[in-house]
Amino acid sequence: MTKAEKVQFVIDTLEEKYPEIPIPLDHKDPYTLLIAVLLSAQCTDVRVNKITPLLFAKADNPFDMVKMTVEEIKEIIRPCGLSPMKSKGIYGLSKILIDKYDGEVPQSFEGLEELPAVGHKTASVVMSQAFGVPAFPVDTHIHRLLWRWNLTNGKNVQQTEKDAKRLFPRELWNDLHLQIIWYGREYSPARGWNLENDIITKTIGRKTVLDEYYKK
Repeated sequence: MTKAEKVQFVIDTLEEKYPEIPIPLDHKDPYTLLIAVLLSAQCTDVRVNKITPLLFAKADNPFDMVKMTVEEIKEIIRPCGLSPMKSKGIYGLSKILIDKYDGEVPQSFEGLEELPAVGHKTASVVMSQAFGVPAFPVDTHIHRLLWRWNLTNGKNVQQTEKDAKRLFPRELWNDLHLQIIWYGREYSPARGWNLENDIITKTIGRKTVLDEYYKK
C-alpha cells in the first residue's frame, strides 16, 4: 500500500466503525468544555465526567467560579489528580475570562493558549468541539496509534500533530481525532492489546511493532 492508500484505509475504517461520534467529555457550552478538558490532563474521561457535575452544580460559568476559593475548587476536583495546579488554573482563567472577555471563552488559539493551565492540546479540543474550527488535538493515545500505524516518526505530540495535519484532509480533522481516540480505546489500547481485533494495525502497522507483538 502507498502512504495515500494507508491514509484512506484509516479514514474508511474509522468512518465505518464510528459513523456517529460521541464527544467523550460531558459539557453544555464552551466554558464547561474548557474546564472538563483542563481536568482531563492525566485523568480518564470517565472520572472527569463524574466530577464535573459536582463542580458545575456550584459553578458552571466564570462569574460563579470566582465566587469560590481555589481551595474549594481543589477539594471538589481532587479525584482528577494535579488538583493544586488545576484549581489555580480554573480560578485564574475564570477571572481572565471575566476581565478580558466579558465571561465568554475566546474563539482563537492565541486567546485560549494565553489562559492559565491551557496548553495547545486543550485549546485545540475547545476550538474543534466548541467552535467547529479544524484542529487536530494530539494526545499520547493518538501519538501512540499514529506511530503504531507507521504514519508518523514523531518523537513527540507536536511532531505527530504536524504529520497528522499533513496526511489527513483538513475537513476531516475534527471527526478523525475523536474517531482515533475511540478506536484506540476499543481496539488498540496500550495494555491488553489483541492485534486480531485491531484491523488497522494488523493491515498497515509498523513492521517493528508487529514483529514485537508476535515475539510475545
